[in-house]
Amino acid sequence: MKPIFCILLIFFQFSATAQRLHADLYAGVSNYQGDLQAKRFTFNDAHPAFGLGLSYDITNRFTVRGVASYLRVTGKDEPGVPAYDVLKRNVSFTSRILEAQLAVEYNIFDIEERGFTPYGFAGIAAFHFSPYTFDTTGKKEYLRPLGTEGQGLPEYPEKKIYKNKQMSIPFGGGIKFLLTDNLQVGLEIGLRKLFTDYLDDVSGTYADSSILAAARGPKAAYLAYRGTEVKGDAAYPGAGANRGNPKSKDWYYTTLVKISYAFGGNGGGRSARRSKTGCPVNVY
Repeated sequence: MKPIFCILLIFFQFSATAQRLHADLYAGVSNYQGDLQAKRFTFNDAHPAFGLGLSYDITNRFTVRGVASYLRVTGKDEPGVPAYDVLKRNVSFTSRILEAQLAVEYNIFDIEERGFTPYGFAGIAAFHFSPYTFDTTGKKEYLRPLGTEGQGLPEYPEKKIYKNKQMSIPFGGGIKFLLTDNLQVGLEIGLRKLFTDYLDDVSGTYADSSILAAARGPKAAYLAYRGTEVKGDAAYPGAGANRGNPKSKDWYYTTLVKISYAFGGNGGGRSARRSKTGCPVNVY
């Protein structure tokens, strides 16, 4: 994660003296798609998301931006409803995500000329996550150290403990409007292509409950399968039974309002502010 922050720091220092620099504020909601949330896009279980960043207009069409974000995602099996291709797990998770992102925006129109523009963006990001849940007493339990699918146990050498610091590919788009020479506001949807299936701590198959309990404690086996809370006589799944779908990686995404303030006059110092006729009215 440090390399991303170093790149952002260098970028911010370089841009600090430039007139095309914008301060950006993002606010909205976040959600995820994975084994505990099958819908590709939904506002169910959405949580507030926030971001602060700086952006720099390379040209009237291309902008480079850096964003530091905080968001939260959750997911759960509906009580008593069988999940796709697995037994009734009745598990849930929550994770706070810290993200550092560096991306390039492409504006379809010249916002100085039209007053608005749709745009798309893509880049690279580093993020930290740590899924947790609550037991029946309300106690918070972090799931990664428990290895709920047998990760890190000698009996399952193919199951490695997943890293909670990961890289992702952020991309998306939106539309923004020029309110004044210095102020823009827009609406943006951003998706993250992940390379992990453990954002929700659910991915592959069940471990043997006795082996898991002996190595990591009874709490690990209990939190790996909570079907007994829904149906008292539900049997613990056998070792190797499907717990999730490892072929489909997790995603998380945001729906945000973006407010940008340009330092310097006239939209942050673009090379030429245009009149409604498209003719330049001043030059820097």
